[in-house]
Amino acid sequence: MRVISGTARGVHLRSPSTEETRPITDRAKEALFNILAPVIPDCRFLDLFAGTGGVGIEALSRGAAQATFLEISKPIYADLLRNIGRARVQSGADARNGDAFRFLKEERRLTFDIIFVAPPQWKNMCQQAMDALTQNLHLLAKGGIVITQHDPAETVNADPAALTEYDKRIYGGVQFNFFRRP
Repeated sequence: MRVISGTARGVHLRSPSTEETRPITDRAKEALFNILAPVIPDCRFLDLFAGTGGVGIEALSRGAAQATFLEISKPIYADLLRNIGRARVQSGADARNGDAFRFLKEERRLTFDIIFVAPPQWKNMCQQAMDALTQNLHLLAKGGIVITQHDPAETVNADPAALTEYDKRIYGGVQFNFFRRP
């Protein structure tokens, strides 16, 4: 795992110290950020199930103003903090050791331009997160984007009155769905 582009380009990130997470491949991450390139500079980014932080750190490296990371596992959270330090992106990072669903339900102050949702696969958590997001749309700026990462065999939907799906991409065993808040 490495940072692909930006101020931290080439920095190798620590892989997870446990089997609890599945880091995004460099190929899928590069494809994702090529799509997001026009909207990353100065955005507020939420890496909802952050793991070791590869996606949020990439956003900060490419010019995001701020990235909030949510990770529930204490050992993986420790890896996340090490990676933020390695990439030297601490000034824009807000790392939290906590439950993503609780955050979605209780956070009232923050608003994000981009929310990245990549929970553990095959536990229906991606759909649960989308449902929670549509009930708490104040977290997403008007015109903001939600991206889900999941296995192509999994289905993820959103309430079309709240979020409009506008793109879907598959890279091997990874699917990204892109939703926009009108």
